[in-house]
Amino acid sequence: MHHTHDDIQAQTAHLAMEKVACLALAFAMAAAAVFTPCAAQNSPQDFVKLHNAARAAVGVGPVSWNDNVAAFARSWAAKRAGDCRLVHSRGSGYGENLFGGSGADWSASDAVGLWVAEKQWYDHGSNSCAAGKVCGHYTQVVWRASTAIGCARVVCNNGGIFITCNYSPPGNYAGQSPY
Repeated sequence: MHHTHDDIQAQTAHLAMEKVACLALAFAMAAAAVFTPCAAQNSPQDFVKLHNAARAAVGVGPVSWNDNVAAFARSWAAKRAGDCRLVHSRGSGYGENLFGGSGADWSASDAVGLWVAEKQWYDHGSNSCAAGKVCGHYTQVVWRASTAIGCARVVCNNGGIFITCNYSPPGNYAGQSPY
């Protein structure tokens, strides 16, 4: 097979264009990796860190991850995966906060953030919630005596997300202040 000078130039130009396209793609992928936020995290450390930030803000000591509490949380989350309903467990001996939603890839940060946002409705002076508001999720997060947590997140059969955190010992005793 005999190639003319024009054939070789055309082939070289084509290879050069492929390299340019490949480099452009590589740069685009690198830029996306640099500027795309990290995927939502749901590790034990994420749950602990989020709880401890809220606790530190009111002078309460940290929680730590407990594998036994976490095993219970995973078991309860697995049971809720069938319908994704926010139903509390019964008789576990643990405190419990639940979060659920659809339409997004909800994470530990979303769940704990929602619970901690209830702080705006909690009055520490009177140890009560604002009228018509809920703040018991927040008070459980910052309950001084609750020092061990375990949390779990599942994608439900309907595509929704179910997140539970369990607390040991439990908090939210009537008439007692969380801190």
